[in-house]
Amino acid sequence: MTPNEPLVRWDWLASHAGEIGFRVGEHLELTAIAVAVGLVVAFALSFAVLRIPRLYPPVTTVTGILYTIPSLALFAFLVPYTGLSVLTAEIGLVSYTLLILIRNIVNGIRSVPSDVRDAAQGMGYTPRQILWRIELPLALAVIFAGIRIATITTIGLVTVTALIGEGGLGYFILLGMQELFSTPLLVGAVGSILFAIAADSALVLLQRALTPWARVR
Repeated sequence: MTPNEPLVRWDWLASHAGEIGFRVGEHLELTAIAVAVGLVVAFALSFAVLRIPRLYPPVTTVTGILYTIPSLALFAFLVPYTGLSVLTAEIGLVSYTLLILIRNIVNGIRSVPSDVRDAAQGMGYTPRQILWRIELPLALAVIFAGIRIATITTIGLVTVTALIGEGGLGYFILLGMQELFSTPLLVGAVGSILFAIAADSALVLLQRALTPWARVR
């Protein structure tokens, strides 16, 4: 970037509009897959923990270790086994969602008052019915809090996967840093921020739609 070059080159934006759209879609896809797979795995592990409480410490310990591994180190560890691929990116991204999601799912369900469970049992509900009709609906607010955190975290981490050939909007951040060119750098950075804000807002609206009883009156 030369001293007289503008911060944003509008002609570059116009000529790369198609690629920007593609990278936004890629960012969305990588994020959605990671959070969706993370939810499936987290629910399975959470249900196991709720049935066998002694599993909670080892499950949270393992997922906690995964969460604390620096993203670059984790991706570098995976590359020799899965290559520079979407699979490598998704394994890493899913790993970072698990601790947040499992804690919120388990804590949300455990926070349901015992007298509510007792009342459901008195009405003849089976344990499965209590879980799906009573506990999960009442735990949705806590679960959604975890989903929101996991989603925002994943959106940020997707940019790092540009180093292994993926990355969505992170591609432009890497390009801008390599070429000392501010326009793609801003496209990647600002785009990721706007994407995170939009995703969080959408999840808030979805939560309100699914939990009308929790709205403040």
